[in-house]
Amino acid sequence: MAHRTARHPLALNCQSVAAYLAADGEIDPWPLLQELWSLGKDIYLPVLTPFDKYKLWFAAFEPGDQLAFNRFGIPEPVRRRLIKPCALDLVLTPLVAFDEAGHRIGMGGGFYDRSFAFLNRRQHWHKPRLLGLAYELQKLDAIKANSWDIPLHAIATEAAIYTAAR
Repeated sequence: MAHRTARHPLALNCQSVAAYLAADGEIDPWPLLQELWSLGKDIYLPVLTPFDKYKLWFAAFEPGDQLAFNRFGIPEPVRRRLIKPCALDLVLTPLVAFDEAGHRIGMGGGFYDRSFAFLNRRQHWHKPRLLGLAYELQKLDAIKANSWDIPLHAIATEAAIYTAAR
């Protein structure tokens, strides 16, 4: 999956990539991150910030960087060169379930939907692109979207890359 996803146009045509470190059974993006680093991509991890309690910002991350656990027990970079979500080109998004239309069910906190809500208001500039990472068994026939849900542009699994119709 990592090699195929790193060579997909969504990954090739970007420079700044937000990722995550796997937790609670999420698919592990580490092999993909290694491929992206080898292609010269800049990787960022989500961080909770005191000035925006319900949204994510992103911190630069390289192999070997020191991590500390946030209030949810999720590791974040200690070194904090933060960027806003709108500065990213591609976001590798964890999920619990997805459908081919790009709808996703997350872990329930709403952080990704709130952080990328601006995408629903944009008319011309559509970055960052959101690429869900999942196991094929997480695919559902259909997910009923809520008004606040931010759809994915594509989903990569071990079997395929699904491009969502928009």
